[in-house]
Amino acid sequence: MKEVKYAGFWIRFFASFFDTLFLALPVAVVIYFLSDGNWFDFSQYQQNMQYAMSGNAEKALASQPKTSLKWELLFELSVIIITILFWRRWKGATPGKRFLHVKIVDAKTLGEIDNKQAITRSLGYIVSMIPLFIGFIMVGLRADKRGLHDLLAGTVVIYDEEETI
Repeated sequence: MKEVKYAGFWIRFFASFFDTLFLALPVAVVIYFLSDGNWFDFSQYQQNMQYAMSGNAEKALASQPKTSLKWELLFELSVIIITILFWRRWKGATPGKRFLHVKIVDAKTLGEIDNKQAITRSLGYIVSMIPLFIGFIMVGLRADKRGLHDLLAGTVVIYDEEETI
């Protein structure tokens, strides 16, 4: 049996960063324009940024921009669906994971994940954020580099030996 090399915290962090840039951000732009600017109050974000940059954090935090729950849910659902489609197409990898040669696999068989695991893992990200992103921090603390979302879904992230050849 070949040796499994688990993907650690930082490689997974950068894969997520790339996915945000190349997957979530384009979806956000499309949703924002589809909402005709009604997804969130961009002018309030700009004003809050100006307050924060001038050192007035209290004023920046005093009034949060209004958002549309309908458009926010459409964005979140779109990102989940697109992520799962990438996992299915690229055998457990999103663009960021593929670029960095890591992939998500079933923790027991090291085979492809199924739809139930994909959905559980996606929703598990929410649980991993509460409290204080501890579910993600677990990746850096465990020998098998599994976060809470991995444990919930029965998955593990490993280096893709086929991609590195």
